Amino acid sequence: MAALGAGTGVNPILRTQADETRDYDDTLKNFADGAYTEWPNEAGFDGLTEERGPVEVPVTGSIPTWAAGSLYRTGPGVYKIENTAVGTFYTTHWFDGLAQTHRFDILPDENGSVKMFYSSRRQAEEMMQYIKDYGDRPYFSFGQRRDPCLGLFAKIMSTWRGLRTKPEDKWIETINVAVHPNFPGLEAASGNLIGRRVIDETSAKDPKAGPSNNSGGHLAGLPKDMWITTDNSMLKQVDPRTLEPIGFATQSVLHPDLNGPVSCAHAQRDPITGDLFNFNLQFGRFATYRIFRVSASTGKTEILAAIHRPDLKPAYIHSFHLSPSFVILCVPSSHIAWNGMRIMWERNVLDSIEPFDKSKKCKWFVIDRLHGKGVVAEFETDAGFFFHTTNAFEEQDEMDLEKGTTSLFCEVVEYTNLDVMSSLYYNVVLKKDDAHTKFWGDEQHVHGATTRLAQYRFRISQVSAAKASNPTVGEPTGGSGSTMPLEVQIEKIFSIPGPHSGELPTINPLFATKRHRYVYGMAYRGHSTIMDGIVKTDTLNREVLFWDNPRGHSPGEAIFVPRPGGTKEDDGVLLSVVLDGYTKKSYLLCLNAETMKELGRGEVGFAVAFGFHGVHVNHGLS
Repeated sequence: MAALGAGTGVNPILRTQADETRDYDDTLKNFADGAYTEWPNEAGFDGLTEERGPVEVPVTGSIPTWAAGSLYRTGPGVYKIENTAVGTFYTTHWFDGLAQTHRFDILPDENGSVKMFYSSRRQAEEMMQYIKDYGDRPYFSFGQRRDPCLGLFAKIMSTWRGLRTKPEDKWIETINVAVHPNFPGLEAASGNLIGRRVIDETSAKDPKAGPSNNSGGHLAGLPKDMWITTDNSMLKQVDPRTLEPIGFATQSVLHPDLNGPVSCAHAQRDPITGDLFNFNLQFGRFATYRIFRVSASTGKTEILAAIHRPDLKPAYIHSFHLSPSFVILCVPSSHIAWNGMRIMWERNVLDSIEPFDKSKKCKWFVIDRLHGKGVVAEFETDAGFFFHTTNAFEEQDEMDLEKGTTSLFCEVVEYTNLDVMSSLYYNVVLKKDDAHTKFWGDEQHVHGATTRLAQYRFRISQVSAAKASNPTVGEPTGGSGSTMPLEVQIEKIFSIPGPHSGELPTINPLFATKRHRYVYGMAYRGHSTIMDGIVKTDTLNREVLFWDNPRGHSPGEAIFVPRPGGTKEDDGVLLSVVLDGYTKKSYLLCLNAETMKELGRGEVGFAVAFGFHGVHVNHGLS
């Protein structure tokens, strides 16, 4: 597999289950040989600018007109700030890069082709100004390392300032992980930053202004609102037209009991009703996980379950599962020390997580979302960690029919330990201070930071439609909102190792909460310090197709856009922002999702920041 990542982009590479071990070993060898040191990716992190535009992007090839719409992307932008009060400030972890949001507009033209426009906007200008003034960032972060010269008194005072600041006053915080169009229940906070921001916005458009002339007049098809989330309880609203930050909220706006500081960036949406699901984590003597639903039709929020007991630890959790009948919360082995309170001392999540321990099993909770029964099943799996789930669905086979159970399938990209989080420090990614060789040169780190696409089957007793009297409050003595003890049988259906599986996984969104076959992910093949390929994983026969990207071309999350009227699961296109590390320019790549062959691209002409997640919004055009 040594040739992967040095291709032409023309001929996708097919591998089978028989190649899994060989390709995994080749990845280990690439890291051991230092192949990743020759793959340029710095332009996706450093020297980044914003382009408020929109500016037209030249298109080559043939992007289908049915892919028309707006692709929103968000993630880190600026990571270093020069000329602060104490010199140059460096963000130390990729997850803490100062937020920047991007939009690619794909518009059909009169010739049956498409035009493309690009714009971007920084979302944390007030935070940047604060850092310039004081040489440090306020509040809490994911992994920002403290100045080692900072004395005990200074640490105590900075922690005290963070504790005294009310959540609603932290609107300058950088929020940069996931994009949610038409988020229900936040009308009360919509636009509440207009007039509060003091950064000079003379070059920005009025949020109430009409669409720009050079954007084709399409903006009437944009969402009515757009909110960005991260792994805490804060949310930031951006104007769908200008990308200007215009609103801020905490989850307590949705419901007064959602007052914990931690949540999950990847809220789930019911594909039929549009209802939104998430959890809120509150620290204390016992951690309390409150799982909630926001109705898309009414905007009202309902607590589905509150889970707390002495043996349940607070943990860093980035995503969860949603099936037709259940919310499935997995608490992985990323436990936060001192019942969560260590974050107050360290001021970041990563340094607050307890050392990995194989005895700390992953705890799963199945919450009924149809009949108000709260937690209806609990089970454990081996210790591990994950960032992203892919899908969950329910079926019944002959055994289920005989035993009166339902098979609940949950799929997740998992890791054997916590090492992957340390691989994303900027000095590792950007190959500075020998941090990259210290991490990727250690074979145990490589093992720990390699993905496995795993699918579990849990057979659980069927849930009756009878209402529970008090389903939402778990008792510290062992209750969790359960109304009956249910037998659970656990089976791991498969575990597909990288690079035959990848991070930032996506599927055809029309198959959410249904059985799916294909998963698209960003592969680590040992050629780069960050994702270096796009892989299509067939979970049925375990064949994979790699986009044959040229050396030095680093892709981002591949967003699936289904073809209208398509009957096959992989009938659609993938949209991925790719950096050519040699020219230091990015392009929006459009791949045939079935064949993994390039259909076309939009050449941006400059580097676009490596981001996290995005969403494609259809303009309602045929």
